Amino acid sequence: MTAEQQRLNVNATKKVPLEQWGPYVSERQWGTVREDYSENSDAWNYFPFTHAHARAYRWGEDGIAGISDFFQNLCFSVALWNGKDKILKERLFGLGNYQGNHGEDVKELYYYLDNIPSHYYMQMLYKYPQQAFPYDKLIEENRKRGKLETEYELLDTGIFDNNKYFDVYITYAKHGKKDIAIKIEVVNRGNTAAPLWIVPTLWFYNRWQYGGVDKLPVIREVNDCTVKATHERLGNYYLYFQKANDKLYTDNETNYEKLFGKPNPTPFTKDAINDAIIEQKNVEALRKRKSGTKFSPVYSGTIKPGGSKVIYLRLSDTLTDNVFHKGFEQIFKQRKEEADEFYNEILPVNLSHDLRNIQRQALAGLMWSKQYYHYDIERWISTSDGIAPLSEQRKRGRNHDWLHLKNQDVILMPDKWEYPWYAAWDLAFHCIAMAVADPVYAKHQLILVMREWYMKPDGQLPAYEWNFSDVNPPVHAWAALQVYYIEKEQRGKGDIPFLKRIFQKLLINFTWWINRKDPNGNNIFEGGFLGLDNIGVFNRSIQLHSQMELEQADGTSWMGMYALNLMDMAIEIAMHDISFEDTATKFFEHFVLIAEALNELGLWNNEDKFFYDVLGAPGAQPIQLRIQSIVGLTTLFAVSIINRNVLGKLEDFTKRITWFENYRLKNNKFWPNEERAEEGKLLLSLVPKERLIALLQRLLNETEFLSNGGIRALSKYHEQHPYSVDIDGTVYSIQYDPGDSTSDFFGGNSNWRGPVWIPINYIIIQSIKKYGAFYDGTLTIEYPTNSGHFMELKEVAVELTKRVISLFELDEKNERRLHGNENWFYSKPENKDLILFYEYFHGDTGRGLGASHQTGWTALLAELINEIAYSLPKEPAQTQPQKTTE
Repeated sequence: MTAEQQRLNVNATKKVPLEQWGPYVSERQWGTVREDYSENSDAWNYFPFTHAHARAYRWGEDGIAGISDFFQNLCFSVALWNGKDKILKERLFGLGNYQGNHGEDVKELYYYLDNIPSHYYMQMLYKYPQQAFPYDKLIEENRKRGKLETEYELLDTGIFDNNKYFDVYITYAKHGKKDIAIKIEVVNRGNTAAPLWIVPTLWFYNRWQYGGVDKLPVIREVNDCTVKATHERLGNYYLYFQKANDKLYTDNETNYEKLFGKPNPTPFTKDAINDAIIEQKNVEALRKRKSGTKFSPVYSGTIKPGGSKVIYLRLSDTLTDNVFHKGFEQIFKQRKEEADEFYNEILPVNLSHDLRNIQRQALAGLMWSKQYYHYDIERWISTSDGIAPLSEQRKRGRNHDWLHLKNQDVILMPDKWEYPWYAAWDLAFHCIAMAVADPVYAKHQLILVMREWYMKPDGQLPAYEWNFSDVNPPVHAWAALQVYYIEKEQRGKGDIPFLKRIFQKLLINFTWWINRKDPNGNNIFEGGFLGLDNIGVFNRSIQLHSQMELEQADGTSWMGMYALNLMDMAIEIAMHDISFEDTATKFFEHFVLIAEALNELGLWNNEDKFFYDVLGAPGAQPIQLRIQSIVGLTTLFAVSIINRNVLGKLEDFTKRITWFENYRLKNNKFWPNEERAEEGKLLLSLVPKERLIALLQRLLNETEFLSNGGIRALSKYHEQHPYSVDIDGTVYSIQYDPGDSTSDFFGGNSNWRGPVWIPINYIIIQSIKKYGAFYDGTLTIEYPTNSGHFMELKEVAVELTKRVISLFELDEKNERRLHGNENWFYSKPENKDLILFYEYFHGDTGRGLGASHQTGWTALLAELINEIAYSLPKEPAQTQPQKTTE
């Protein structure tokens, strides 16, 4: 057993299976709902980036490559200065909705190189320009550009031309749970010497501003290379550091004078270290102080061309001598070897170096995206931040009906800069990817979001902080089963207690859907945007007319999938505990009724051979919204196989479904099952076989849904055939947009009108595999459509998987399609193995788009690579050792 697995086994016995110290610091706290105390709910303008260095946060902290304890009492991160910027590089910069041509977007270059679940080894790379960071240029150019133009990125500014940048590697290696070695290595990639200030920073999260602690914590000097941090909850910690050029102390307090023209009680504000280094302001006062709530040793000097500089620090709960003894750096080598051993044990070895590197970085990014998340809605609404006055508007504004929500946990985030808040359906996908490395933590996260301080008393799950009442697809039962089966495959035994525990919470949520999203009681469901922000001609979360109803093909399909997942879960539990047999029957019958509604109540178009949303109004003919999109393909997601051993053991379940089948067939009612008697298999599917074939013919058509990189969110058919509909004199239209959003829906921040989304592709692939397992060669399909080449469905699933993975792989030109026109930069020797995990991918070129570090659900790639490995030869491929630094 590897050293890392031993640590995970210990953590698995804890109530929260988490290490006390990890990468739990956000990469953006400014511009979030939690920090917004405005009357008009304008988070980006209320707390902008320009305030972040000088204004204390109320609900959390941010930084570059930051770590903290799991309650974020004490934080550490790395700041830098190139001698030219107007502010220290303490946090990552990006644009908000009013500054960017496609919504929020980080404008930095950084990469999560390695991490393991216990965080005993972590490494991140930040690329810092040697010239002044082009803040204004990025803002001005993106503001000028329209929706039809590409975003203006950091590499477009020329700031990285001629290699005039530093590679800053930040590596953590734990001696023990509370003893962390820190290595900061800077490499000058340019051909001229360049100055650099390296400013490691230790500080306390400012809880005292709202009475969160009884006693003010303090960082106090012990000697020339040691400070002691004392906190009433955390105890004592010592930061050891090599001899520095300077040592500066201040407090994590807002600079009211700079930001609001009000006098400060003292000059020791959050930005005082920034001002001391850049403006030489109050330098002596900060040197002489010797205590505070924020502290930095400062290292300055010139790094020669191609040269490097290494700084070591250590954060420990133990006072010791001879900290940086000879051989101190060996801990980094040891923990790296342990990380290699761990991944060699859990990941396939019969992969190329490139695939192993992609898979490893996908998981590293997922683990770096663990973030401390603190938000108490009741307190947030009923108190002031000391800057804006209490507001009656806020009491009736955003999330006012979620007063029960009191979150303070470490959660897997979609992207710690662009989405530094959890989203319910994103988290479900994150957990599947996390299960590859740490299934215990994955299970913990799924259960966490259903606990009483998250789930509403009526059963609704919180969507995301911009609007907790929005509705995400109900994918948590499906995700729980995926995690269960991944762990069962790894360990040879499934966690039935986990299934039982989550099943109880899912029952409550399923009931909420039945009661709230089926207004006509006909098993046709609504749900609004359902996470697919701008996939329709209008915002599906907003009612167009008081009497209009939108019956959704995807809402109905998700619920069919939900019912089937709960049936599968109940069956799995019932094989160990027969008391769950009745619930298996209940959800079987739910599924049949939903399948009947989907197929027979007007959502299927027999001319197009496709499922559509239907807009209805009293006294008017229903309108099928004939948009060929993922909405119609979600009908493929609900598929399950019941095997003979189940039917033999669950006698009452078998008796009930047999009676139900006979009754429905006798009365000419819809029946969704197909049986292969000779193999004792029963297929449950939302779509009958002939409709399945019709949908697959569209899905696998390269002029429609099938791209070189996977399945598009909207059919390319709509490139030449835009769809429009006239509703009460207003014309709504949609067309194929393969790249960034050309719609302002949801801030113009995402696009479901053509690009490839990894989570949707993942579900499609899993569904086709399941169909393939049932038909087992008796059904073949043309792949691609009109090619004349027929395949079994299991082979189709493999080919779709390869297409998705090809977005990330090096091609024959030694380029990666996801890098698009930035391959010139990633062809450099030091950059050739760097991968970004984007939110979605251009439907034609495969270039990465949206959030650049959406490792959360794009990390599903790690599991897809696992599945590809099963189809490769078992002999280990020749692999190269993963490089840490050049």
